[in-house]
Amino acid sequence: MTKPLEQITVIELAGLGALPFAGMMLAGMGADVLLVDRPGGPPAPDVMSGAVNRGKRSIIIDLKHPGAAAVMLRIVESVDVLMEGFRPGVVERLGLGPDQCFAVNPELVYGRMTGWGRQGPYASMAGHDINYIGMSGALHAIGDAHHPVPPLNLIGDYGGGSMYLVAGVLAALLDRDRSGGRVVEAAMTDGAASLMSPFYEMHATGTWDDTRASNLLDGAAPFYTTYATSDGRHMAVGALEPKFYAELVDGLGLGEADLPEQLDATRWPELRDRFAEVFAQRSRAEWEGVFDGTDACVTPVLGLDEAPMHETNSLRGVFADHTGHPLPAPAPRFDVDLPGELAGPSTPGDNTDEILATAGYDEEDVERLRADGVVT
Repeated sequence: MTKPLEQITVIELAGLGALPFAGMMLAGMGADVLLVDRPGGPPAPDVMSGAVNRGKRSIIIDLKHPGAAAVMLRIVESVDVLMEGFRPGVVERLGLGPDQCFAVNPELVYGRMTGWGRQGPYASMAGHDINYIGMSGALHAIGDAHHPVPPLNLIGDYGGGSMYLVAGVLAALLDRDRSGGRVVEAAMTDGAASLMSPFYEMHATGTWDDTRASNLLDGAAPFYTTYATSDGRHMAVGALEPKFYAELVDGLGLGEADLPEQLDATRWPELRDRFAEVFAQRSRAEWEGVFDGTDACVTPVLGLDEAPMHETNSLRGVFADHTGHPLPAPAPRFDVDLPGELAGPSTPGDNTDEILATAGYDEEDVERLRADGVVT
């Protein structure tokens, strides 16, 4: 059984954050991802590279070298996708902008990852996930009543950036026979704002308060939050619907008639205190025994050491062994019960010779490029 993108070749110009995650996603779908690494490594230490660079082949090219653009364009001639995440104008100065690439490959899908987009007063300004989600409204909505809390870098980098770029690249590939090559831009601020669409709609219709920790899905509701157990662990409760809420109350050994009405927000603090009191009486494992197999929507909050070992995740192959430690297996899955694995990341430059050979360079050409400092 082949994966959907096994005939697709992708060039990824090495970067940080969202772009390598998008490359990992495409590699997990079967694409041959050629990672163009920089001499001396990334511009900043990338402690995540061991995860996000899985499944890729690596070539080191000094993109600032005068001869680099010619080499890159020769590789571009025979690939399907190029993805870059530089600030606006950088790849054009390197001779690798869309116009230069389309001149040698009119069918190319050219993917661009930016933080702020390519226009506007922030276009050339540095930023990170926390900045992009701050500008989108997402960060304001997450946290306790006193201050916003960064939700790791899941919303801006990976949700609003990587996933939107992958979706755009796949759409452009699907449309390529009709429209030819095109540019796909995923701005992380745009993506984070897009993810907030339902909340903007609820706010506009008066069903979402712009005050943190006062709404149905932001931790204010006592039936959609977490509770500490007697052993210092936590359970996640998501009993939104009345029938699920009834199972939650039953599992806790309580009676609905003795509790405040579920949707009476004025009495949510009272209801939360009552639930917290009960959850604190048993260990997390004991509560798992109560709620596993029910529709109460109550599950354990697992740590990073625990999640790969949990029976549900283990049986389904959610995690795979990666050089002695578990990492999430590729997702989504295609036509098979268990996902495949991604090979460990190549050492930078491991595949330089073979990638250049595929582009038509012979051994003498490669040695010359290496001697000139174009490749490593």
